Amino acid sequence: MFKLAIFLAALISPASAAELKLTQVDASRFAKLALTCVRKEYPNKPDHVMQDAADVRGPKAQHPAFYGCYDWHSCVHGHWLLVHLLKEFPDLPEAHDIRAALDENLSQENIKGELAYLEGPERKSFERTYGWAWLLKLATELHASGDPDCQRWFANLKPLADAISVKCADFLPKQTYPIRTGMHPNTAFGLAFALDYALEVGDLRFAVLLVQRSQDYFLKDRDYPAAWEPSGEDFFSPALMEADLMRRALKTKEFPGWFHKFMPKLPQNIMTPALVTDRSDPRLVHLDGLNLSRAWAMRDIAAALPAKDPSRKVLAAAAARHAADALANVASGRYEGEHWLATFAVYMFSTPQP
Repeated sequence: MFKLAIFLAALISPASAAELKLTQVDASRFAKLALTCVRKEYPNKPDHVMQDAADVRGPKAQHPAFYGCYDWHSCVHGHWLLVHLLKEFPDLPEAHDIRAALDENLSQENIKGELAYLEGPERKSFERTYGWAWLLKLATELHASGDPDCQRWFANLKPLADAISVKCADFLPKQTYPIRTGMHPNTAFGLAFALDYALEVGDLRFAVLLVQRSQDYFLKDRDYPAAWEPSGEDFFSPALMEADLMRRALKTKEFPGWFHKFMPKLPQNIMTPALVTDRSDPRLVHLDGLNLSRAWAMRDIAAALPAKDPSRKVLAAAAARHAADALANVASGRYEGEHWLATFAVYMFSTPQP
């Protein structure tokens, strides 16, 4: 127990906690967590509708690329983590293992298998929209990289990203109302990462649709009922995810006015880290993820506000508190959190320091 406590305390250095800056030492630890699970088939929680007895298959048979990390979406964003760390730290000690894992999983043949699954019967709502968002974020990261391997992996992944873009573009006009949950179906989160992808690859038609639906859903929101947060198994703040989307979907000069009408006061219950009581419970540990996603949204929102806006300092300080609380628990020794929390941590570090 003593050795574990030392390891957890060392997971993020004091300087990094204060400055919210990812070091190579920390990147190496996060990479090891992802490498452990992207090729770990079991335990596994499939999102799978069976047509008949022949459709009862193991995770790797269903998903030749994204069979690990307990579930499909976590495996997808584990690959995003590895690509991002490879870009940020090309000389990472784990770089060779990262390239080997990505080469194995993101092969052209494996992605064809994923595409075949996605286009099969009863797949219309498969991983909608959380898994869709992370697949597009993975494609965004690969496309933005100048690394020849990343360009090759992007070419392999592109048919799947294209298919998900089409599914998203088909679905959004039918979705009359946004989903405001703090979990996987959250509409604002899905739109945000999809918009990042559309802008990165130059798909302007898709980007226009995403901006329009964002404004349709959220532009008129006022006086958000912050007292309702958090729910007991949230890993997103619906309020902050919405604001993080709208900083993308509005002009720079329009966002501050919208934000201060949406959230006239920064509520204490959202500015205070959530309490996690049992990290062996796969739902309760979501609250560690909530603290990390709150931190990244607060950083993004603060950076989008004017330099003299007093909310910037409040959001930056709250982001630091949330990050410090959650980063110590990314490697808890429990797979319930370890299969996914490192991605939230790394993404948080990728957001701007206010």
